[in-house]
Amino acid sequence: MTLTLRQMRYFEALAREKHFGRAAETVHISQPALSAQILDMEQGLGVRLVERNRGGILLTRQGEEVLAQVRSVLEQVERLESGVRSNGRMLDGPVRIGIIPTVAPYLVPKLVPCLRERYASIEIELKEAVTDRLILDLQDGTLDAVIAALPIEGDGTEAFPLFVDRFFMAMANNAEAILMSPLSETQVDVDRLLLLEEGHCLRDQALSVCGTVGKRSLVTFGATSMTTLLQMVSHDMGMTLIPEMAIPTETARNDIRIVPFAEPAPSREIGLIWRKSSGRRDEMKALAEAVASCAPTPR
Repeated sequence: MTLTLRQMRYFEALAREKHFGRAAETVHISQPALSAQILDMEQGLGVRLVERNRGGILLTRQGEEVLAQVRSVLEQVERLESGVRSNGRMLDGPVRIGIIPTVAPYLVPKLVPCLRERYASIEIELKEAVTDRLILDLQDGTLDAVIAALPIEGDGTEAFPLFVDRFFMAMANNAEAILMSPLSETQVDVDRLLLLEEGHCLRDQALSVCGTVGKRSLVTFGATSMTTLLQMVSHDMGMTLIPEMAIPTETARNDIRIVPFAEPAPSREIGLIWRKSSGRRDEMKALAEAVASCAPTPR
């Protein structure tokens, strides 16, 4: 039996998701159909690729070896398809972009129409997730580029800086505590600092900005979005760090006061990250320029 590209894509999805149901969803087929294709693949190769259990799957030793070769083949196929598809045209066809949650809601409304205006044939696919998840998807080949805070440590990746996003402190308009403006990091009451849940880079940035005040109890509500966190702030449950690009949207829907930091104000650098091995440097540079041009205008 000849091994097919379809089977390789199904196997790669299963290895990535570690679960038949989730893998079937990502490749848009039924779970029984995916299971049948993997079984055919195992029979054709004459080896057992996965250990099946109630919780999901584990790759066998042979499965790990096959996976490395499968990913190499799929990467080569992607480069071939991309070259044929573009035929000398930039960003022609599908472009799969991952964006972190503290950037996506404020960038996407401007990004999508901007890209469609510049590149009429582009097919934009977006995914919102935390940085670590997006970088794994980028390295696996399921994303073409990631928009996230720099620096990023990832094997075989390169980054183009997009823009600098300054940080401010958000607090309730009716807050009992009064912060002096401009604010210094030492004025931040870390006992009232609200944080996003573990895994969000903005959590780490907040701790870095306010880390000079020493160890105190930090309030983590497990919030997964800036919007949820700022709703808590508007009810005077605490204060939180807010990126500049989020201010116009969030001040319009939340009763909050924005306090600037003293210069040099803390900030984050947002960049576009891509795989060096994809052979699409010129396209990724064009994408980065387009993203930078339609980024939210600083206040």
